[in-house]
Amino acid sequence: MSHMHVSPALAAALAAGAALAPAAHAATPAELLAGYNAQAGAAAAPDRGQQWFITRHGREWSCATCHGAVPTQAGKHASTGKPIGSLAPAFNPERFTDAAKTEKWFRRNCNDVVGRECSAAEKADVLSWLLTLEP
Repeated sequence: MSHMHVSPALAAALAAGAALAPAAHAATPAELLAGYNAQAGAAAAPDRGQQWFITRHGREWSCATCHGAVPTQAGKHASTGKPIGSLAPAFNPERFTDAAKTEKWFRRNCNDVVGRECSAAEKADVLSWLLTLEP
């Protein structure tokens, strides 16, 4: 039986990925945030998340374009007009409860807003801000 050496960096990356590994299973917003923090290697900053959410990043839209500057109420897709439920978990308990769905929407929306996938730090910052929004 051979033993393979895994670098500390790879072990950390695998552990961070494991925090989000049960993608098909229900999660809590706090669990998802912990996974993004682990992947980013730093704690999220809600103020930075709010700023990121409302700012355009060289593209036509910001997150706030469709979700509203304070996403505690329903929003509307900028081009289709399709209604979008409140993004803040305290106002919509279905938000950020499924890791696979969360990743799918981050991937789509980040592509629209920044033209690339969002980093783990960006996701952590935005989610940490969303978790501060309470009724």
